[in-house]
Amino acid sequence: MVDVAAIFKAYDVRGVVPDQLDESVARATGAAFVEVLDVLAGPGAVVIGYDMRPSSPGLAAAFAEGVTSTGADVIDIGLASTDQLYFASGRLDLPGAMFTASHNPAKYNGIKMCRAGAAPVGADSGLRDIADLVAKALTEGPATASAAGHVTHKDLLTAYADHLHDLVDLSDIRALTVVVDAGNGMGGHTVPAVFAKGPVTIIPMYFELDGNFPNHEANPLDPKNLVDLQAKVRETGADLGLAFDGDADRCFVVDEKGDPISPSAITGAVAVRELAKHPGSTILHNLITSKAVPELITEHGGVPVRTRVGHSNIKQKMAETDAVFGGEHSAHYYFRDFWRADTGMLAALHVLAALGEQDKPASELFAEYERYVASGEINNKVADAAATVAAIEDTYSGGSDMDGVTVDHLDGLTVSAGQWWFNVRASNTEPLLRLNVEASDRSEMERVRDEVLALITGASVEEN
Repeated sequence: MVDVAAIFKAYDVRGVVPDQLDESVARATGAAFVEVLDVLAGPGAVVIGYDMRPSSPGLAAAFAEGVTSTGADVIDIGLASTDQLYFASGRLDLPGAMFTASHNPAKYNGIKMCRAGAAPVGADSGLRDIADLVAKALTEGPATASAAGHVTHKDLLTAYADHLHDLVDLSDIRALTVVVDAGNGMGGHTVPAVFAKGPVTIIPMYFELDGNFPNHEANPLDPKNLVDLQAKVRETGADLGLAFDGDADRCFVVDEKGDPISPSAITGAVAVRELAKHPGSTILHNLITSKAVPELITEHGGVPVRTRVGHSNIKQKMAETDAVFGGEHSAHYYFRDFWRADTGMLAALHVLAALGEQDKPASELFAEYERYVASGEINNKVADAAATVAAIEDTYSGGSDMDGVTVDHLDGLTVSAGQWWFNVRASNTEPLLRLNVEASDRSEMERVRDEVLALITGASVEEN
């Protein structure tokens, strides 16, 4: 029997195929999705997309069977990036399901679900209820409607590309040469359609759709997966390099020297562009982004709002504040004009527009948005995450030598001082503590990093 609780995470469904996630689970999830979202009383249909993993078409078809077994209809958009699925959900005003395991290795697959208009389905907004119904169906068997729904196939790739170009017009920028590493993921499907407009010459890398990832994992957050892109940018003298993850909803950027540009710098640059179009607007940034981000937002007349990590948190806060844009340290970028959903492709177009509208190379342009030195995210396995965090807080919250230090608990533990800050927070899905440190210079960052790591590793069971 499948352990349903083990594969239903805080924001999605994810597991090893077929040991944890198989077509019976997908079928039961489709039926439960209709019930929890009350699809039959509302739009009457669900839109479904899937990535290039070998198991994705079968899982998507099984989910569709679950949906239609209730009497609801399915709009099948076929191969898609996750943000293309969000586009379909927004454009068609339908709840949606995307079959992908994003950046995870080939043996995994998963389901990202949303309400109509690309609104999130998180643990407290339906996902837990869906999991309960799936567990029940796998034990007792599924219920079926007297009349099944229908499946309609619809190609929305061109409409998706057109919508992105309506938001960021590249027609008047200078000619650019850009290396794109699709990592054998869905960027190989969407980039040719999106980049067909504008004076941009693409040098493609690993555009062949292959869910076995024969060249490297489609996880640009890991520096080793950027090595090929960096080498190709230097070899070709390109203006920029872009790397997409497996489902192409995140985009990472390297400059003309092959050096990575931090997602915080991209967040700051896009925020400045959005504030030029929407003066005085609210911009969200999660608490792991650089301190430079709220500084830039304020300097350009915007209102920065600090949020917890995770797309459900960001999307909810965007709706509450009517924020025009939001960025995360993990290279998720959210746009009000894209149904508050995350789209690395739209962020990439902003980067190209920012670069192409002026004459500086990328390294000089984006240096303006890099003000501090960050550690990057450091993960450690610990025996007791809560106890370890409490010990760290005790260390930094008392004593005269801690004057000027502040502590908050918006998401995990954040400790701030004038020249540095750090955050430690527990993973939602693994026995990990995640540490991020930023300071005014490298030596100070390393001092704080090593100080906190000594406290963490004293309680660790295995460094990850």
